[in-house]
Amino acid sequence: MAFSVRRFLFGKPLPTWRAAHERLPKILALPVFASDAMSSVAYATQEILVVLVAAGGYALRLSVPISLVVIGLLWMVITSYRRTIQAYPRGGGTYIVSKDNLGVGWGLIAAASILIDYTLTVAVSISAGVAAIISAFPDLAPEKVLLAVMFIAMIALANLRGVKESGALFAIPTYLFIISFVVMIGVGVTRALSGSLPAAPTPIVETTHALGLVLILRAFASGCTAMTGTEAVADGVAAFKPPEAKNAATTLVLMGTILSVLFIGISWLAFHMGVVPSEHTGGHETVVSMVARGIFGRTWFYFTIQGATMAILVLAANTSFADFPRLSYFLSRDRFMPRQFGNIGDRLVFSNGIIVLSLMAAVLVIAFKAEVSKLIPLYAVGVFLAFTLSQAGMFVRSRRLKEKGLGWLVSLVGSILTGIVTIIQAYTKFWGGAGIVVVLILLLVIMFRKINQHYMQMAEQLRLPLDQDTIELPEMRNTVIVLVSGIHNGILPALQYAKSLSPDCRGVYIETEAESTPLVTERWEKYGQGIPLVILESPYRSVIQPIMKYLNEVKEERARHIVTVVLPEFVPAKWWHQILHGQSGLQLKYALLFRRDIVVANIRYYLEK
Repeated sequence: MAFSVRRFLFGKPLPTWRAAHERLPKILALPVFASDAMSSVAYATQEILVVLVAAGGYALRLSVPISLVVIGLLWMVITSYRRTIQAYPRGGGTYIVSKDNLGVGWGLIAAASILIDYTLTVAVSISAGVAAIISAFPDLAPEKVLLAVMFIAMIALANLRGVKESGALFAIPTYLFIISFVVMIGVGVTRALSGSLPAAPTPIVETTHALGLVLILRAFASGCTAMTGTEAVADGVAAFKPPEAKNAATTLVLMGTILSVLFIGISWLAFHMGVVPSEHTGGHETVVSMVARGIFGRTWFYFTIQGATMAILVLAANTSFADFPRLSYFLSRDRFMPRQFGNIGDRLVFSNGIIVLSLMAAVLVIAFKAEVSKLIPLYAVGVFLAFTLSQAGMFVRSRRLKEKGLGWLVSLVGSILTGIVTIIQAYTKFWGGAGIVVVLILLLVIMFRKINQHYMQMAEQLRLPLDQDTIELPEMRNTVIVLVSGIHNGILPALQYAKSLSPDCRGVYIETEAESTPLVTERWEKYGQGIPLVILESPYRSVIQPIMKYLNEVKEERARHIVTVVLPEFVPAKWWHQILHGQSGLQLKYALLFRRDIVVANIRYYLEK
């Protein structure tokens, strides 16, 4: 039954040779890897306005210049990542570039930053998507956490079915978002220029902060959330169809173009219409919703835009689900993360990475109650630190290889600018949540080091000496102990198996009820196959404690012996019969799991229907 349910949810297992056919063409790669970056236009302008409005309505006119500066920085980063794609066509992006050119330590910092960013991307984008729904249907506000967790589960399930399937599934909503926003911006700009979309007067809002450099920097840092997800294409080059590098570079430029047009369009329309974030008016409506409502009213196209916004924000999490498992694979390959993250599932995806990402994102959504404004301060520090390290790594590589052209200059200037933004982010948002991210990055790097240390020590102890032809091992002796709960047909094969392993074997019976012992002893003499029986009293009716104590005594007597514990168990004919029986055998196996020089063997007796 479990296999049938698994096949229904995830589809039929795919053979390894199908991996090449699961690669993505550009038309599907764009929604998979660029939905995160493009979706940020749904809240980046709003985050700028939330900061500027504190200085009064007059300060809102700075939103457009700040947006232009963010776009300029975006193209600096895109240019640098195009060089990364050409230099590292097998993927790995920020982590590989930093590790190879700046050192392992910087590579781990970059990896930790990106992993945190991917997790936050899921939490932020899903929460923002739910906010778009609530803007159109305010009555759903009390259920936003539940809705967010359900969307995370939906995206995880789609990705567990395979990369190509998730790309095909999410392509239509992504392109619907792009088209609807282009139409909205086009109509809005046309109406504004023709005078049919009256410009609102400068709004009067309560001033809580003076307009100064720190406030402008905070607004700029918040607007830089529009750049998050830019690194995703470079991290996932291996998922593209051949030629991988060329297709990835084209997708990256296309993503940057769409993002730039949508971001500056929303920012200009919001400024022209005098939009004030609903945080200052006591509502739940997003800036995009207010712009769309101002242009179209609450018509069918307004709801189309809200639906498309919700869809792209929810699907933006798909970028993280595509790249988090892939980056985890690279770290696992280099022995900085558990090897399970390198395992490819039935559908040719890194299933363990997908599951871990969905669980961590769900925890974040629940902890922060799906509030975008609470999650955003955690968001951009890690990604801009990764931008800085990636571009610095490409600069060092260019100088080391003495590459021609001015590519090194682009990487150098880009790393300096994104480094400045990182400092601004950390300074302006440290107490708002960025400090938590800094601590998490350090903890993750320590964890990576500890995992790597374990694998290195294990490899050293398992390594065979190459300078010896033979290796002398101590003689191995085996003491076999059969744990019995009574004498019946299910015990006899276990006794026979024990005798085949070693002449030094015995049965062990735990006496929890004294009146049952004579019958057990009598039957043992008849059916025990000549194996001695040890009876252990258990006045407190515990099974595990007397056995563990007895095994300690056996190990002291036979210090050089391997002790094999044989557990007879019967298997019911129907799966639900299992719940009618105790699980003492399972508890014993768990208790013995990490005991040194003890082997546990299960001898099963299958009951007939």
